[in-house]
Amino acid sequence: MEAEGPQGLSDLCLAQVCRSLDSLCSRRADGSMSLSWAPLFPQEMADQLLRKMATAGILNDTTVGIFRNCKELRLRRASIRCCPVSADAFCLALCPHRLQELDASWVPGGLTGADIVAGMASNLECRSSLQRLSLNGLRLDWESLEEDGGVRVGFSSLRGLRTLNLANTDLSDAALEDICTLPQLETLDISCSAVSNLTALLECKNTLRSLIAHRLRQLDMSPARLLFVLSQLHALKHLDFSNDHFAVDDNDGRDGDETVRQLLEGSPQVLPSLVSLDISGRKRVTEAAVRVFVEARSGLVFLGLLATGVSSCGVLSSQENLKVTGEANENQVCEALRRYRDRECFTREALVHLYNLTTDIDKPRPDMLQLVLSGMQSHPTSLHVHLVATACAFNLTTQDLAESMPVSLITSAVTQLLYAMKTFPGHQQVQKNCLLALCSDYILQDVPFDKYLAATLVINWLSSHEDLTLQRMAVAVISILVAKLSTEQTAQLSKDVFIMKQLLAIVQQKAMVGVVDSTLKFALSALWNLTDEMPAAARNFIECQGLELYEEVLESYYTEPSIQQKVLGLLNNIAEVEELQADLLEEDLLEHVLSLLQDSQVEVGVRYFAGGILAHLTSRPEAWTLEEELRTTILKQMHTSIMTWTQLEREMVSYRSFRPFCPLLQTRQPSGVQLWAVWAIHLVCSQNTSHYSGMLEREGMTELLMALAAHPDTHSDIKGLSETILGMVEQHQSHSGAYSNQTGPRNS
Repeated sequence: MEAEGPQGLSDLCLAQVCRSLDSLCSRRADGSMSLSWAPLFPQEMADQLLRKMATAGILNDTTVGIFRNCKELRLRRASIRCCPVSADAFCLALCPHRLQELDASWVPGGLTGADIVAGMASNLECRSSLQRLSLNGLRLDWESLEEDGGVRVGFSSLRGLRTLNLANTDLSDAALEDICTLPQLETLDISCSAVSNLTALLECKNTLRSLIAHRLRQLDMSPARLLFVLSQLHALKHLDFSNDHFAVDDNDGRDGDETVRQLLEGSPQVLPSLVSLDISGRKRVTEAAVRVFVEARSGLVFLGLLATGVSSCGVLSSQENLKVTGEANENQVCEALRRYRDRECFTREALVHLYNLTTDIDKPRPDMLQLVLSGMQSHPTSLHVHLVATACAFNLTTQDLAESMPVSLITSAVTQLLYAMKTFPGHQQVQKNCLLALCSDYILQDVPFDKYLAATLVINWLSSHEDLTLQRMAVAVISILVAKLSTEQTAQLSKDVFIMKQLLAIVQQKAMVGVVDSTLKFALSALWNLTDEMPAAARNFIECQGLELYEEVLESYYTEPSIQQKVLGLLNNIAEVEELQADLLEEDLLEHVLSLLQDSQVEVGVRYFAGGILAHLTSRPEAWTLEEELRTTILKQMHTSIMTWTQLEREMVSYRSFRPFCPLLQTRQPSGVQLWAVWAIHLVCSQNTSHYSGMLEREGMTELLMALAAHPDTHSDIKGLSETILGMVEQHQSHSGAYSNQTGPRNS
């Protein structure tokens, strides 16, 4: 794949126009938009604007109104593919233009092929200018076309047509007869249509160069008659007569297979100009017949053999210029995914073979991943496609493969995986595949995607599955994602009591058997981050009996500092919320926390969080409800213990803000409370000065530290640390000249 580059200026400008349509437009009486002022657009730019609006999902009856101005916005190649545009809006906005190409495939809401043909025929210039028309997936409603001046309006009215796509329509034999009178028709796609007889093709035998007739379910012609008609198409270079090999109800199945057999084994004088033949999905194809066909046609450049069982035929490998779709090798499978993007049956088949090819892949293949994503995007509701595609996506992004691919591609991959999780919530294997792919440090930490959506989807999955391996991965993913959310997103997620209950249930499940594993650690980390400066989440935690559970965990995991640290970190979050502090004022709990603070054998990380809890609870004497002697003891022990702590080198904690420290840094506070606060600020500032120095300045912390340093009653230990912090800030400011706004890591 090509390396990533910046977007083109024109693309950026068009995107801005799309975002600003409301402010750039006025409204007509019928509610449609009209540009308040419009320069004369370069013609190609008008086409690009329409396409940009369509791909952005904002093209509809209201917005398409801007193209009624056909003097400044001159369309030539128009695409309204998949956009909800009505017949009236179509006629008013697009029919006045001198179009050369129109793609109205899969337009929802009732716009018919008859509406489009009649609208185009109403513009005399379009009758001759329109060369390409795609109505894939529309209802043609052929019988509704009316006469114009005694002459029936039809496809034949558009005399300039060279390429016509009527796949997946209700195309009738009568409509096909009308189409085949077009004097310049070169390419015709009638795949999956209702046509039953192809004899009408004889009318365009001297002009038709490409016929795509995949899965003609209602075709009713004998092999001999069908082969005769095809053999008369003297100009035909490309023939697609493939079939859906999964289907069991096609009339063209057996007769079509026989026709293909006779074509392969017949004389090269039949269709002598043929350079491309697609017979994928056809049965009764033999290697011998393929060999005869290929050897007799030296000009052949493409042969479609997927799901025929003969793509490993030896003669194929000796043809340097021949491209083949099949399952014999990587090239054939990738070619199938490229060519059959819009055909679910072949996409499914090719993905199965790609999965087998990528099971032990050890080199990054962004080209393959892009093909997989294209297949998923083309079939958004197909469980069969997503089941295999998500497994392929995992194979192609596992280990360190993702790190060697363009970040935008991995973002697209994750977006598609999340879409699959959302679309197929009840399918365990799809969910498992997506979860396996998401469980990557690189993807979760460094790749941009909708992490809030991912967190909610994984949490929902977790609620209904008990597989321990997958549970571990799900909790790990949730833990990392929660740490990456914005404050607003965390607040939104924290309101959901269901999430809190799910994570607490996992903690309880592990604690009951005394297990220390990554699942427990990740669950504790997620809960810690969910309650960080989130009073509502902290309240939910208490109401879900989390406090009682955490007290048990704190005691039973006394020798596990990694567990204690996360438990105490969450209790710190609760202690920061004044209205919840009363829930922590239990003598047994505080004496246990105090014992951790005092124990020199306990890691500094554990003692640090124990000190944080005690600092917050003792900082408000008016709210203290226990014996005053206990508070006095705590304050004395805090100062003594903190002065014995050694500086930590590894990053142990991070803060969204220093706001919870404001009350602790007041000059009236006891020295133990002040000392813990300045030690904490000094810790994180010394580990990430660029991030926290700006935060100190923005939140007014430097003023509080200056006041502490200058106050005559401030303990010398606190003055020293305060002055050191202020020195760090000043030094960083002089070096950088500006404060950084980057986001630091959260608690892990």
